[in-house]
Amino acid sequence: MEGGPGEDSSAPFAKWRSEFSRTFQHYLDRSTPHTVGRWLGTLGVAAIYCLRVYYLQGFYIVSYGLGIYLLNLLIGFLSPKVDPELEVMDGASLPTKGSDEFKPFIRRLPEFKFWYSITKAFCVAFIMTFFSMFDVPVFWPILLCYWIVLFILTMKRQILHMIKYKYIPFSIGKQRYTGKKPSASISRD
Repeated sequence: MEGGPGEDSSAPFAKWRSEFSRTFQHYLDRSTPHTVGRWLGTLGVAAIYCLRVYYLQGFYIVSYGLGIYLLNLLIGFLSPKVDPELEVMDGASLPTKGSDEFKPFIRRLPEFKFWYSITKAFCVAFIMTFFSMFDVPVFWPILLCYWIVLFILTMKRQILHMIKYKYIPFSIGKQRYTGKKPSASISRD
């Protein structure tokens, strides 16, 4: 016996969903090495969202929630995977002294997941602007001031953490060593 009539109607949807998921993952994997292009696309999505909120003159609560979420993602992006303050020193910590062995900086939230989460957040917030139930009337300057204060205090704490444990979450590229610089020779006459 093959099953009831309910299985026949859900099978095409499951097949379509599986195919869509596979195709989406394929394009997501292909976009991985194109960092600048990905971030420019996200900047475009963010600009479209900002223009929509500006022209609608509403959805400030959605924007505030988006800002808090983006701040949370930024903290995860700037933080080491193993926090020296919280974790027991088990060999996977950051070096704190000059004599300590070099350990590369490993983020708690990798760049690709950071980008993907930000892009999804802007898309979800954009979709939310089409539903009037999310347009709660608020006095937006208060929300903006509160978010700025929250951002400053959070970044101050994160920067102090970076200074205390001597790590920089960004790398500009591979260091190049040029060797010894020739010293000025003194000519004797």
